[in-house]
Amino acid sequence: MKIYVSLDSAAKALGADEVAEAIRHEARARGIEVDLVRTGSRGMIWLEPLVEIDRGAGRIAHGPVTPQDVPALFDGTADSLGPTDDIPFLAGQTRLTFARCGITDPLSLADYEGHGGLAGLRRALGMEAAAIVEEVKTSGLRGRGGAGFPTGIKWDTVRQARAEQKYIVCNADEGDSGTFADRMIMEGDPFSLIEGMIIAGLGTGATKGFVYIRSEYPDAIAIMDRAIRLARDGGLLGPDILGSGRAFEMEVRIGAGAYVCGEETSLLNSLEGKRGVVRAKPPLPALQGAFGRPTVVNNVLSLATIPVIFEKGAQHYADFGLGRSRGTMPIQIAGNVQHGGLYETAFGLPLGTLVNEIAGGTASGRPVKAVQVGGPLGAYFAPHQFDTPFGYEEFDGAGGLIGHAGIVVFDDTADMAGMARFAMEFCAVESCGKCTPCRIGAVRGVETIDRIAAGDPDATAILTDLCETMTAGSLCALGGFTPYPVMSALHLFPEDFGQAREAAE
Repeated sequence: MKIYVSLDSAAKALGADEVAEAIRHEARARGIEVDLVRTGSRGMIWLEPLVEIDRGAGRIAHGPVTPQDVPALFDGTADSLGPTDDIPFLAGQTRLTFARCGITDPLSLADYEGHGGLAGLRRALGMEAAAIVEEVKTSGLRGRGGAGFPTGIKWDTVRQARAEQKYIVCNADEGDSGTFADRMIMEGDPFSLIEGMIIAGLGTGATKGFVYIRSEYPDAIAIMDRAIRLARDGGLLGPDILGSGRAFEMEVRIGAGAYVCGEETSLLNSLEGKRGVVRAKPPLPALQGAFGRPTVVNNVLSLATIPVIFEKGAQHYADFGLGRSRGTMPIQIAGNVQHGGLYETAFGLPLGTLVNEIAGGTASGRPVKAVQVGGPLGAYFAPHQFDTPFGYEEFDGAGGLIGHAGIVVFDDTADMAGMARFAMEFCAVESCGKCTPCRIGAVRGVETIDRIAAGDPDATAILTDLCETMTAGSLCALGGFTPYPVMSALHLFPEDFGQAREAAE
């Protein structure tokens, strides 16, 4: 009998370790031999700790499980959710990036390979660098951590740069509220990230990689460290990748948790041991990045998607999605929802379907008032905008951004003026101080929102001008995108600011 229990941080926070220990204890007490496998999470956080039992006919799900429920699991009398893959939240997904997460043992290279891992790398080892980059271009893969820049174009710039040393840097800082997909991949399927980084090195001529992880992710750090050692022992890293004569090495670097270090140039400064401050561009990191060398900086999800593109082919991946948003997006659902977790689907799903059907509406049972998409700097969307398809250009056209694809849901008790103030205050606290619009504008923004709430009739126009200045003058997304939640809250919910809707519009 095989029993699967997640080792994901969210599952552990909800008691997965205690459940796993209770399973071991019960098996010993009954004299039953059990193969207990600690996997990544399936992404259904409201069901954690989720226990899956395979008695030879496939996995049957139980959850959420407490240690007190364990004897009933062995007796066969515990309530069941049925076959795990048939749970509607899972059954409706198109899992490409997360195909193995929650299924395999994250630290078993044999398990990884048995579920399709390394097929993409073996294919890439037989290709020229230009062909590797062209495959990524054809797939339509765009950055999964922010602005959605085409991944293949970034790789091609580094490939064509002349330098004795090039680098691949994985941005695993993941500082946006409501986002956790990077952490889930690193904890649940770390070899996919390693394989993606190796392929990126083959395509660009880079021979060294860094995974920059925030210190608040101790489990992800520990698992990535172990996975890198296992990959090295298995011949994936070092001077002779799988006997090909090609070289690639990598290591984990740990950040201190500054939000601004999610911006690529601040990250590079921190990676080099410097203060995490935004660099002016040009030069682009693709030409002068880590240690002044040509560098690819990609998000975890971007790099972890590369293996499936090379395993199944670029066109297979590009056939999903809409418009210029190709492939799938792992969407993180959080906030006041019944079904919070990770939902991977092709681009194009309407926002309202995600909120009302997949997330099940609010956990409080009250009406949805707003959804913030793209982290603490993302715009708010009201229910009348819920027909917006999940796509980069579509969200941009509606005045928002996808960013890292985290959605946070609020019910009708939320104070949107308070949320707007929080966004400005967040920027003021987290600003690196490099540019004036961000450093000073955010402080003035908090004061101006307070003036609006106090009834100052001139403050709204001042806030609008201030936000335009921040957007135009900030060097990074922190100051440039902070106006998104502020202005969307003011426009959509003027009554929360003590204003009449007609005046605000």
